[in-house]
Amino acid sequence: MSDEQPRYPTSIGTSDPTTITLLGQDLAGELMGEISFGELAFRLTTRRTPTPGQLKVFEAVLVALADHGFTPTAIASRLTLHSAPESVQGAMAAGLLGGGSRFLGVTEDTAGFLAEVLAESETPSDEPGWNDLAREAVRRRREAGGFVPGLGHPVHKQQDPRTPVLIRIARESGTYGAHLALFEAIGRVAPEVLGKTLPLNGAGVCGAALADLGLPAELLRGYALLARAAGLLGHIAEEMRDPVAGDIYRSVDRNAEYVDPG
Repeated sequence: MSDEQPRYPTSIGTSDPTTITLLGQDLAGELMGEISFGELAFRLTTRRTPTPGQLKVFEAVLVALADHGFTPTAIASRLTLHSAPESVQGAMAAGLLGGGSRFLGVTEDTAGFLAEVLAESETPSDEPGWNDLAREAVRRRREAGGFVPGLGHPVHKQQDPRTPVLIRIARESGTYGAHLALFEAIGRVAPEVLGKTLPLNGAGVCGAALADLGLPAELLRGYALLARAAGLLGHIAEEMRDPVAGDIYRSVDRNAEYVDPG
């Protein structure tokens, strides 16, 4: 019988009685106070150091996705805290679990859709070419009975204020690439294909911007959740100071109307 202990390789971090190593560096001596949380998150998931332009776009995305008011995720966090005030972790988890196809998950879905279109086509060289590619992509998605992710918003019916700002930041930072180019083209041609005008939403443009940074598509929802965690913590803190969850609960409970299932 071998006395050799099993090995569990990791490139993230390890610790011993006197030091903590993270990404191959001394956490206390080389990282704390030297890099931002955004840079750390980027490096932890990609194993590469972002350029200044990449970091600017990445952190702009985190800010853009941090909060959007009383969304279902925020309400879930507040109600969970109301039900279990001793469990901040439960309230945070409740809000994060709601990040799906309608809220936050659009970031990942949009990037995946754009990447799929780009993988099947040659990269256009001019705006008319991008428009043609986008027009065909929207047409095929419509004929298949699906929605184009990143189009439309329940509140911002004309324009999501985050969209032009993030596109500008990406251009200024030198990270504007094929995903954002295709996403902008979709915004231009969608009205003629769908017969209605829908704005490019913030979650979608965040997905396109992250994809242009070369971040893995399967992690993009995680970045959105990382951003929203800050917003949820803000809601929890506000709920502790000025609670509204009890009113939300009573409003629904007192106005519930029984309907005969038959």
